[in-house]
Amino acid sequence: MTPPLEEIVSKNGLRQSPLLPIFLIVLVDILGLTIILPLLPFYAEKLGASPTVVGLLISSYAACQLIAGPILGRISDRVGRRPVLIVSQVGTFVGFLILAQAHVLWVVFLSRVIDGLTAGNLSLAQAYIADVTAPENRARSFGVIGIAFGIGFLVGPAVSGFLSQYGYTYPIYAASALSAASIVCTYLLLPANPPKPAGVSSESESSAARVGVLDFKGYVQYFARPELRSLLVQFFLFAFSFATFVSGFALFAQRRFSWNGQPFGPKQVGYVFGYIGLLGIILQGALMGRLVRWFGERKLVWSGFLTATIGAAAIAFSHRIPSLLIGSGIYSYGTGVLRPAVTSLVTQHARRDEQGVVLGLTQSLFSIAQIAAPMVAGFLIDQNRLTTWALVAALTTFAGFLVSLPKPRIN
Repeated sequence: MTPPLEEIVSKNGLRQSPLLPIFLIVLVDILGLTIILPLLPFYAEKLGASPTVVGLLISSYAACQLIAGPILGRISDRVGRRPVLIVSQVGTFVGFLILAQAHVLWVVFLSRVIDGLTAGNLSLAQAYIADVTAPENRARSFGVIGIAFGIGFLVGPAVSGFLSQYGYTYPIYAASALSAASIVCTYLLLPANPPKPAGVSSESESSAARVGVLDFKGYVQYFARPELRSLLVQFFLFAFSFATFVSGFALFAQRRFSWNGQPFGPKQVGYVFGYIGLLGIILQGALMGRLVRWFGERKLVWSGFLTATIGAAAIAFSHRIPSLLIGSGIYSYGTGVLRPAVTSLVTQHARRDEQGVVLGLTQSLFSIAQIAAPMVAGFLIDQNRLTTWALVAALTTFAGFLVSLPKPRIN
């Protein structure tokens, strides 16, 4: 069993790998997003936003994503992944252009709302991967997204930090250019009808009933399955902790750490995200496949929750840059194994014809976490409760650890 990156560039050739196009598309998309990530809180603050308002800004994007996720997932089940993915990417491109022209705060909100209403890139990419891989290979295949995240977090924030020296709009225009490139990549590289693993027929896929758009009562059927319910809860707890960290880290670092006598800014925050991205590349590109083979997804999940808890707790009590890097590295490993492992287990407990809906549901759970967590993070940072902010992330992953533990069998 080879890691995802080796699978993409296997001896069969690049063009024969169904994962190559989605890897390139997700990579370009995430590069654009990670250019914005360290900049947005500072950009909003420059226009008069408090940390609480910055949290609301991030939450507004996620609230729109909550509406869009199930809709885009269901539509993609019917008409195919590629056309819906292109629509989603166009929305991101337009949102970035509006953001670059913002001179008042409400225009920043408008740009995030537009991007959020069309935000289905990641869930559609995951659905595509589920379409073209067998269940036993999915954790490694979902690692493709992890590699793209790693490269994105390595390169994107560094580009953002460098370009922000010349003005905050330069990184945004760079992100919009990458977004346009992702549209071209999707149109040219992604097959309209992706290859399916052996033994899966299109007839069997089309026969199952589908959940209606935003039919939350219909989602109850997935939570009614004990194994799937536990995994969905675990995914939400991972997402809440991750959203707490990502949404609050820039303003946390600005208030606690300094470099050359100056508070952390987009450049320093970008460097930390770049460091996290480098660790992600090593994890997803070289280790994830071996870890799955050695331990299996379930052990990786509970160990990932425990590791993330330790890392977030270390960040909470860090006051020097070395301890910050150690804590964020440990946290990065934990969340890095959680995303592909939990997602793989979720898809393995859903039928193939349910993949788009179930992955849309996970995206909805992620959006709920991204609505609630940034508001909590922004409020805590506004109140200068910096340690509490990081402990919230730690307690959330610890709850995930408890949920993921094997349940004792009752005879």
